[in-house]
Amino acid sequence: MEQYIELVSVPVIAAIVYWVMNLIKYTTNNNEKVLRFVPLMAVACGAVCGVIAFYAVPGTVVADNVFVALVIGGASGLSATGTNQIIKQLTSNKKEDKTDDKE
Repeated sequence: MEQYIELVSVPVIAAIVYWVMNLIKYTTNNNEKVLRFVPLMAVACGAVCGVIAFYAVPGTVVADNVFVALVIGGASGLSATGTNQIIKQLTSNKKEDKTDDKE
């Protein structure tokens, strides 16, 4: 059972960071200055979530020390940014395809 909990920790951190970043984008009305720092904020938010998970629920993050939990959380934050970009690129290509067909 503990193996499943360890497998779920990275996607859970990524999902939390994904929604926090979307909330930040929404509250700042997609300000260009803020959008430039979204990947950096995602790494920081993921690192904080990794450390919180390491101390709050021991055994969820596969880490022997705080530094490894910090790195795992940061990588999870970057994966949230990558997931956002994949979704963004896939939806923008569909919109462009529809406009190309009409012309």
